[in-house]
Amino acid sequence: MLRFFKSILPAPLLVLLALVLALRLPLLWFGLPTTAAELRLLVLGEGLGPGGWLYRDLYDGTAPLAAGLGSALQLAWSRPLVLYRAAALAMLLAQALRLNTVLNRVDVHPERGYLVALVYLVIGSLSSDLDALSPLLWGHTFVVFSLSALVTTSREGYDNRRLFRAGFLIGLAALCYLPLGLFVALGLFAVVLFAANTFRSALLLLCGALSPLALVSTAFLYVGALPNFGQFCLARGFGPAAATDGLPPQVMWPLLGGVAALLLLALLQALGTGLGLVFQTKFRQLMVVWLAVALGVLAVGRGVAPGSLVLLLPPLSYFGLFVWQRRPGRSALVPELLWLVVLGAVVVVRYRALVPGLPRLLRLPVESAFSPQPAPAYARLTAGQPVLVLGPDRRAYLQHPAGRPYVDWQLAQLDFGHLDEYAALVRIAQHLGPHPPTYLLDQVGLLPRLHYLLPQTFGRYEPVPGVAGGYVWRR
Repeated sequence: MLRFFKSILPAPLLVLLALVLALRLPLLWFGLPTTAAELRLLVLGEGLGPGGWLYRDLYDGTAPLAAGLGSALQLAWSRPLVLYRAAALAMLLAQALRLNTVLNRVDVHPERGYLVALVYLVIGSLSSDLDALSPLLWGHTFVVFSLSALVTTSREGYDNRRLFRAGFLIGLAALCYLPLGLFVALGLFAVVLFAANTFRSALLLLCGALSPLALVSTAFLYVGALPNFGQFCLARGFGPAAATDGLPPQVMWPLLGGVAALLLLALLQALGTGLGLVFQTKFRQLMVVWLAVALGVLAVGRGVAPGSLVLLLPPLSYFGLFVWQRRPGRSALVPELLWLVVLGAVVVVRYRALVPGLPRLLRLPVESAFSPQPAPAYARLTAGQPVLVLGPDRRAYLQHPAGRPYVDWQLAQLDFGHLDEYAALVRIAQHLGPHPPTYLLDQVGLLPRLHYLLPQTFGRYEPVPGVAGGYVWRR
């Protein structure tokens, strides 16, 4: 099987695409519930669609570019979950094929072919976590595409203008998921290794990385959202907020551990293999730094951020080339058998939900068990009407648009958690206005106090029969 993919002809590419679709589409056909990360993008897309501005009209800590791209997909039709899944698959394919093309073009390994893309896409199909659209998956696409600019500059040595483009792409990645800005360290290491004018090249890279942030900050400055941008996104991007909407550790850590074990084997094989060209040796050093930076981004997200698995795929795909190659004194069947074991493990883990008792045997819960599910009581609420949720439970947003601007309860507590302050009451009254959302779900028991403090805003809410903590605005 591996031998077939050690070719640059079109046939292996077509077989690769068919293999990936065979791994992913059956599970998608059975239906995957909306993930927490996709639900957040859906809520943001609905809020930004009518012309609202993130951080000013919507209180949420999602990075601006990811929120903007998610709202752009919302223009196609309402709640485009199918588009989200298609975009996630398209981005994973784009990353794999781009990385494969770059490594073939610059001859980082004696053997060319589609092995890099094969490993990238098969291991990327290990979990349904990468079937869902997430800011990390979106931003990582920019990181992979920046490698071509770094490698081309590295080989030429004097055309450092490409470094600005590489930095700009890394800056775009950080605007999707802020911890991806750590990949600037990878660019600086490439400058130290390869560039002719280190100081000038480093400045070009840093200027390129800061340019997207400067442009976005200027836009938020003109619309009055810059302070909230700094408070909601920049100040929280490297904290616990980087791990929101992710799967619990009992699911993500075993998956990452299995990939890390294969990566460790590949790394040991690569470091024990001599390379003929100086450039190949330096590129291997660059990929070691890539792995270190990826582990840093994983640590910021505590290993549970949506799409975390994608961070290990580029180093695994590169170092895996040294595992699948033929070695003197070793049978050619050994890499083939090892790959069949890896492929079988991917199939078993991915489809474990269809075999009764297998998740318990593997001690690996199914990802769909942790997705937000519609609450039966919320079916009593009129569909399509906005709802204000006072609490952390976001299940109501599966069937109803969120009442602006309080779409994130943690950030909403900046106002609702300080009801003894006059400024917080003024902000609540200004944001909700004389016509608040149609429904209010009070999960923390704040409505009696809000009724007393802001009777014009909350005085007309009446209980909804059969919905605990549910209230409807009577006009």
